[in-house]
Amino acid sequence: MLKIVENRKIWFTISLVIIAIGMITWGVRGLNYGIDFYGGTVVQVDLKKQVDTEEIRKIAAKYTDDAAVQTVDETGIILRSSSITPEDVEKFKAEINDKYKVDPATWQNETVGPSISAESRKNAILAVAIAVIAILIYVAIRFEIRFGVAAIIALLHDLLVTISVYAVLQIPVNGSFIAAILTILGYSINDTIVIFDRIRENMRTMRKASFDEVADVSITQTLSRSINTSLTTLFTITAVYFVGVNAVKELALPLIIGIIAGSYSSIFIASPIWVMWKNADKKKKAAVNA
Repeated sequence: MLKIVENRKIWFTISLVIIAIGMITWGVRGLNYGIDFYGGTVVQVDLKKQVDTEEIRKIAAKYTDDAAVQTVDETGIILRSSSITPEDVEKFKAEINDKYKVDPATWQNETVGPSISAESRKNAILAVAIAVIAILIYVAIRFEIRFGVAAIIALLHDLLVTISVYAVLQIPVNGSFIAAILTILGYSINDTIVIFDRIRENMRTMRKASFDEVADVSITQTLSRSINTSLTTLFTITAVYFVGVNAVKELALPLIIGIIAGSYSSIFIASPIWVMWKNADKKKKAAVNA
């Protein structure tokens, strides 16, 4: 039997260090918001042939400091920037037209204004809040409120770890990131519920055991299932990240981070928190009856 709960201070410290580094970086440097959130300009064109994306980036760097260039359907390119001016957009397009013999009429321009970006942020926060509340209600009804709160704290852990990695590495935060976060919440709670379900079953058969022992036995019994499920999913998404196009990578990367964080929190965070709460309740009852 693994001693997971007994060593909870170690697991909590690891998570707190990662989150603290991320939150400090977030406060100092901020998040690298993509155009979906910050607003800006998007220009797209089909070059009709494959080109070196790095060459496009070098050209774009002449006109803006935050250029994000990606390929579409092998021969198309998209430039995203939150700071490029309309005049520099035209200069960029002219240089691309001259270098790659592009028809000027084939360019597509789109500007995302600050009001749209604010709406995107509001909708993203609302979507995450609704998901968290729904999960809390479901777990509280199926198990008990203590399980529900422990599960929500574990989900908050996954969210903060993912954001921390994005803050430290300055990875662009865009619409794909929000979609991935919602997926992570659903995936992580699934692992946590499996462990909680085993804890509930073992509580009926291990009546004389302590909450620590019940949790450790339950985690040990479900550990291989949790690890195998996470690894098979992780292998698939990692493969997609390395062979997929940029748009797919933007979704795959936060999923990779979230699956790792979710597996960790399901095993090392959620159950120990539940045990701490149950032990605190037991001490209160003992004090009242003394």
